[in-house]
Amino acid sequence: MSIVRVAKYLIVTAIVGIFSIVSFAQCPARPVSGTLVKDPYTIRSQDGTLQADLSLGKSVDEQGYTHYCYQYQAPKSVVEAPTLRLNPGDTLQLNLADVVQDKDASTMRMHHAAAGQVCGDGGTATVSSTNLHFHGMPIPPTCHQDDVIDTLIQPGAPAFNFNIKVPADTPPGLYWYHPHVHGFTEFQVNGGAAGALIVNGMEKVRPEVKGLKERVFIVRQQYLVPWIPGPYQLSLNYQVSLFPEGPAPFINMKPGERQFWRVANATLQDFMPLQILINGKPEKLELIALDGYPLAQPRRVETILIPPAGRAEFIVTGPPAGGFGQFSIGPYDTGPTGNPDLSALLAVITPVAGNLPDDSPSISSDGTSGATAPRLKWSDLGDVKVTAERKLFFSEEFGGTNGPIQFYITVNGQQQKVFEPDEKPVIKTKVGAIEDWTIENRALETHAFHIHQIHFKLMEVDGKRVPDTDMLDTVTIPYWSGTGPYHSVKLRMDFRDPAIAGTFLFHCHILLHEDLGMMHKIQVDP
Repeated sequence: MSIVRVAKYLIVTAIVGIFSIVSFAQCPARPVSGTLVKDPYTIRSQDGTLQADLSLGKSVDEQGYTHYCYQYQAPKSVVEAPTLRLNPGDTLQLNLADVVQDKDASTMRMHHAAAGQVCGDGGTATVSSTNLHFHGMPIPPTCHQDDVIDTLIQPGAPAFNFNIKVPADTPPGLYWYHPHVHGFTEFQVNGGAAGALIVNGMEKVRPEVKGLKERVFIVRQQYLVPWIPGPYQLSLNYQVSLFPEGPAPFINMKPGERQFWRVANATLQDFMPLQILINGKPEKLELIALDGYPLAQPRRVETILIPPAGRAEFIVTGPPAGGFGQFSIGPYDTGPTGNPDLSALLAVITPVAGNLPDDSPSISSDGTSGATAPRLKWSDLGDVKVTAERKLFFSEEFGGTNGPIQFYITVNGQQQKVFEPDEKPVIKTKVGAIEDWTIENRALETHAFHIHQIHFKLMEVDGKRVPDTDMLDTVTIPYWSGTGPYHSVKLRMDFRDPAIAGTFLFHCHILLHEDLGMMHKIQVDP
């Protein structure tokens, strides 16, 4: 994408934001800052099926922040971004309507998919077009499931149906859903369009969580004008933390209570070193799962680095009676050309004696506890024969003094190029392949690598075997200092599952970078 095109987008975005302030509101009211943090509304599968109707709307608040939102009609009110809770083997029937009304959308257009490959409404993608990605889920990259390359839902069209069979071997854990229209993903995720998806059964694999009260927390990020670096706000379950200028959101726990927390980083670009401070000191957290995949053994850690799109599930012990706790993140150094990721107090943790409202069930309510622990998908990946090795690298191109204007992820030996929706896949492989990918970061800012449809096993960092070879779907690769070797990771990719045959994407999950072309296709043939 040229610097002229980027500049045009920035100008149009600013204009759209200014004029949208006087537009009507479609999204539900969000919690008042400094109040009790509540879990998202939850929809559970019934008799093997979860059926729900969502609609994507848009609002602008009194401070000028644009919100895209997933609306759901609950029995008592319209709620935003409900948590979808399913069992392995369930069917997800999700109808998504695009009800965004934006007279300025026609000024922001982008070619979307190759001719003849239309899923949904087709046409030209605008800032008001949408689709849906089920991040981390091992489901087919096909129409009506998880095909974000060709699926386009236009405003005012009939609802589009997603009909997904959750594979019986899907690992239990925290996943999430968000829009993924190329060129406009950042706009819609900015401050709003993202929700949790939980696959039940964690207590079967990690019995440490059985009987613990469960909390679901989603951290979001909002800019007044996406694509322009500058001040931003973080929110916890849509409650903005204005501390120290105002009161912080608060979480109530019984004194010394152990809870199972599931935290999703649904920000645009924030790398979050997460800590729980008890009476000012970091708490030892019992890490249970990362990116929706249970660890081989729990680990006790003081800090959990969650990249953009990453998730962490852990057991936390609340403050004692008379004490205090803090749910905090950051700061994180993203490099000379990266945006600053600042420290933030997301919420205070207050010990409250007596009975608390039972709005968050214990993990045992997910049922079937006591059954034999299932064999986890990909659990043998460290021991299988590798069939191919590849090398890829992140890089950026500068123009004058205005920072990077081109963002690339490149297969070694190929020409650097930005993503185009109708491009041919840059990598071709087959079902059954096991591949080791070494990914370097040759840029002066940190990047977050993500691939659709599968998880990968982290094998090495900077050429050295890691002690914890975790299964992830998003991984941090630190910035290059300008001298010396590049930072790198070696990832083991598992393409054995025939369900993931097709064409899908890998990219940086800093959404600005993805929208500007730091993304490409991989084709997995049957």
